[in-house]
Amino acid sequence: MMQKLIVICVDDQPEVLSAVSRDLAALSSHCVIEECQSAAECLELLDELDAEGAPIALVISDHVMPAMTGVDLLTEVNSDERFKQTHKFLLTGLATHQDTIRAINQAGIEQYFEKAWNPDELVLECKRALTHFVFETGLDYTEYQPILDAESVYIHLRKV
Repeated sequence: MMQKLIVICVDDQPEVLSAVSRDLAALSSHCVIEECQSAAECLELLDELDAEGAPIALVISDHVMPAMTGVDLLTEVNSDERFKQTHKFLLTGLATHQDTIRAINQAGIEQYFEKAWNPDELVLECKRALTHFVFETGLDYTEYQPILDAESVYIHLRKV
């Protein structure tokens, strides 16, 4: 039986979390969209989900949050061996050039979205990240095909 992929959205602004979740609703047939209002809440959720063996495919985080920034959160996720396959996006309206460099070099982010983002672009990049996650973790891609990016699937299948 197919296990739903986990996508975690982190933002201290509830209205932004709602907007991201609404945009990602197209993936809900095969994904659980989790919402966290802080980096600490996200780290706690990651521990819980990992203990359950849940496939944590993607973390999308805001940058400017109290206590811990999104770059710091994603850097911590990136340095944790349990989440090496987890893809990371930064979604922010306020990041300096230095923040962006750190996000790429230390947090290993793949995508950087500025607020307000283009919902179609966000969903497409999520589909690409989910496709890579499915192939990298050895999941049966046919079970997730409706939410995968066809071009990325083709590229992975040509490698086999």
